Amino acid sequence: MKFVVDQQVEDIEMPENLKLNTFLQEFHSNCPHPECSFGFYGFAFGQSPFPVPQLIQNTLIKNVEKGAYAPISGIPELRNAISKYNKYYFKMDVAPERIYVGPGTKELIFNLLEILHGTVILPTPAWLGYLPQIRFLKKNYHMLPTRANKKISPSDLRRLALRLQDRQKILILNNPNNPTGLLYDQLELEEIADVCREQNITVISDEIYALTTYDFSKFTSMGKIYPEGTFVTNGLSKSHAAGGYRLGYVIFPQHAADLKTQFKKILATEYTAVSTPIQHAAVAGFEISKEMDEYFVTTRNIHQIMGDYTYHALSAIDGVKATKPDATFYLLADFNAFATDLQKARISTSQKLSESLIVHPYHTAIVGGDSLVLERTDFSARIAYVDYDGASTYKNYLENKPQSNAEKLEFVKMNAPKVVAGIDMIADFFDKLKKDTLSNFDSKKSSMITSS
Repeated sequence: MKFVVDQQVEDIEMPENLKLNTFLQEFHSNCPHPECSFGFYGFAFGQSPFPVPQLIQNTLIKNVEKGAYAPISGIPELRNAISKYNKYYFKMDVAPERIYVGPGTKELIFNLLEILHGTVILPTPAWLGYLPQIRFLKKNYHMLPTRANKKISPSDLRRLALRLQDRQKILILNNPNNPTGLLYDQLELEEIADVCREQNITVISDEIYALTTYDFSKFTSMGKIYPEGTFVTNGLSKSHAAGGYRLGYVIFPQHAADLKTQFKKILATEYTAVSTPIQHAAVAGFEISKEMDEYFVTTRNIHQIMGDYTYHALSAIDGVKATKPDATFYLLADFNAFATDLQKARISTSQKLSESLIVHPYHTAIVGGDSLVLERTDFSARIAYVDYDGASTYKNYLENKPQSNAEKLEFVKMNAPKVVAGIDMIADFFDKLKKDTLSNFDSKKSSMITSS
């Protein structure tokens, strides 16, 4: 029997992160060189390497017997904990009734895009998950390229909004940002919010990396700046290193009672409720405690040490520019200075650059610019600096916290040797690329002299 797939699904491509994962698995199993046995230097996957906090693990164990369906919007204990969590960390006074729990922020953003009418404004470069959702839902959308500083300009946002005819526009704002690691400060958010009020723009503020902000005093939620028009999403996956728990939440704007009714209907239709034991475990993660405070401080300090090293090591490669991360465990590396050399080597797109780096002898995995909603010929890439054993690194940090730059450098070399070696491989790749181009140029020049 032949099954017919709906055309809407046929038109959707596999998400770039899953395509990359498949490619890496095939490369690892097919590579004939003995050096392939170690795998690859993994700059492609954005997953916190640290253990799930013991407090969450213990609470999950205590609640494994809870097999009853939970309320659609989340158990009351969890919504109350999230409310207090937002007041404590983000200075937002949010009633539990404005909070809805879902199976990860990815699903919640999808649900919001389902119920919100209007054209989506997507700043680029962007996390690779937004565009497939927008396309799957057949939403109208427009890209909003960022400036040289890799942040959106309020004036550019206003110009784009004025061109759009929809009564409502939806801006997806990812702060702190994946893939750049950059943070929008309070003044920048206020300027964006002014345009949003003026142009009737609703904001979906994806703040999943909020608690990874290195200097946490600098983080401000868009929900605090523009509470009447912002949906804030956050969850366990990045700050709590619990992506596999699949638990996120959304804070609705003020005065959105009618919309909450529609949203609840969508949640009930699509997945009924989030796993009950996971919700009880999450309560421990969102409750205010000394243990969780110490966990957040330690993990973001380690992320900063790794980020500073990666930024300086990449920037030391002649021709490479990189964003200096304020948060997350990513940065954006710009290899466009090598565009001419890459094209001469028949590497014409960022996807081909990614493929060239993963093969022998480089074994280095990156996420290329085309996956980040950039032009296919933009040789930029997201670099995730988390290819190390998070459990041992966490323990080593607590036993001997590095203070000086020299101590931090030694900490990276001891705990993240694959991060160090992977950046060396990127340097080797571009060094060889330049030498090959120069060698070919000298050969042609010599041939022209001989023939004349």
